[in-house]
Amino acid sequence: MARPVADDVFIVESLAPGALGRVLPARMTVIRLANGDLLLHSPTRYSDALKRQLEGLGRIAHLVAPNSAHWTHMADWQRACPTATTWGVPGLRQRRPVRRSGLHLDFDLGEAAPPDWGDTVDLVMVPGGMGFREAALFHRPSGTLVLTDLVLNLEPAKVPPLMRLIARLFGSTAPGGMPPPYVRAIFKLRRPAATQAAVRLLKLRPERVIFAHGRWFESNGAAELRRSLRWLLDGAGYRGAPSSRAKVDA
Repeated sequence: MARPVADDVFIVESLAPGALGRVLPARMTVIRLANGDLLLHSPTRYSDALKRQLEGLGRIAHLVAPNSAHWTHMADWQRACPTATTWGVPGLRQRRPVRRSGLHLDFDLGEAAPPDWGDTVDLVMVPGGMGFREAALFHRPSGTLVLTDLVLNLEPAKVPPLMRLIARLFGSTAPGGMPPPYVRAIFKLRRPAATQAAVRLLKLRPERVIFAHGRWFESNGAAELRRSLRWLLDGAGYRGAPSSRAKVDA
């Protein structure tokens, strides 16, 4: 069920298929926009009970696939919420599994947040190689940054023993977890642009950072994010962020 974590920001904890047939913790973030509508970022498993609870918070108006790995439950939400607008990162609609799933994407995300989302959410597109992108959202009123796979911060006690060992070898365990090496490699294929986007995220000075897998950063968000993005930022000459948050440049 949805749990509030800040004004107009909610999270839903779920599970996703993982390595060796196991499951990984997975998280959906729900943002209530200024007009009262809901935006579902990286929708997790659908249930009628969850839909009813969310509808008590606002109209489910936007479904967002923030990268090419986090779309698999969108078709179920789309069928249940036929008036919702679906958004995906560029190139997602061309992927064969997406076409076979029956998911229809209304619009591709651009470099800035769509006007339909109002003026409280900023978007930073983090580019990677082979067409991979991750759309990061920043809810300015609450200082909440919403990522997907740019950070992986698994809690060892909450994953199976073998996966725990692999996660540790990959550097993907709390408190300063990083994505697995193959994900880091994808972003490093476009390292200058990806690093520039990461610096923009830090300059937002988020108070909290939510992502799809593992222990999210409930406080001290900018410093925690800087630690988890060391694989992308080290050597980039980044020394800090402004003392006050401002709307990110489009």
